[in-house]
Amino acid sequence: MNLMARWATEEGWNVAHTDPLAFFGADPGGFLIGRVDGEPLLSISVVKQGTGFGFLGFYIARPKVRGKGFGIQLWNAGMARLKGRNVGLDGVVAQQGNYTKSGFKSAWNNARYEGASGDARPPAGVTLVDGRSVAFDKLAAYDRRYVVAERDTFLSLWIGLAQRASLVALKDGAIAGFGVMRACPAAFKVGPLYADSPEIAAALIAALARQMSPPSVVMDVPDFNRPALALVERMGWLQVSSSARMYTGEIPTLDRAGLYAVASLELG
Repeated sequence: MNLMARWATEEGWNVAHTDPLAFFGADPGGFLIGRVDGEPLLSISVVKQGTGFGFLGFYIARPKVRGKGFGIQLWNAGMARLKGRNVGLDGVVAQQGNYTKSGFKSAWNNARYEGASGDARPPAGVTLVDGRSVAFDKLAAYDRRYVVAERDTFLSLWIGLAQRASLVALKDGAIAGFGVMRACPAAFKVGPLYADSPEIAAALIAALARQMSPPSVVMDVPDFNRPALALVERMGWLQVSSSARMYTGEIPTLDRAGLYAVASLELG
């Protein structure tokens, strides 16, 4: 896992320091390495979620084996592991055509924005608490509104590992927002970020940053959420890249209005 994370970082993906621990816990059998003459040179993750969904990521071929037909062998092995499931991925937009040939359909793009955290405070009636202090079943049910399948093991690790912070916004006793920030080699990532309003989202970003002191903040914003895009642009953030969310099966119905940033491009 650390090898895959290092390769991803060398590709500019800025994988958080403790992400491999959460990824591996989600599905220990879901990470494949391709060896050429005994040397590990390719990777792919094919993580099962729930009973009918899977997510593909970490699809990397090291430079010296690119264009030699090894990558498609690992791709086929990964897709075979997820046979019969609706498979999602976040891939570079330039590769959408190739993913389409493999049976994927475009759902939306995630725009990666980077900038300063700001100093927003929670709106009246909203309080922020440590995510680990909230009853886990309630937090998992809230997370489920924004993802395709149950991912309780992943979520428990995502909020509990070192070098990260998680906050929940409460209003009248109910969850009105949730965010996680984790330390990365470059800008610190926020994801997931869910909120009932842009004001709550901004308050979560600022409060997480006060705990983590990031050099800058980055998050992957679904382009269907216009208030989320308006928020980061109002904060002066700049778009630095974009990825395409695609699925092999039916495009899932999610709570789009509250989804301000996906958890990760590797596991969705």
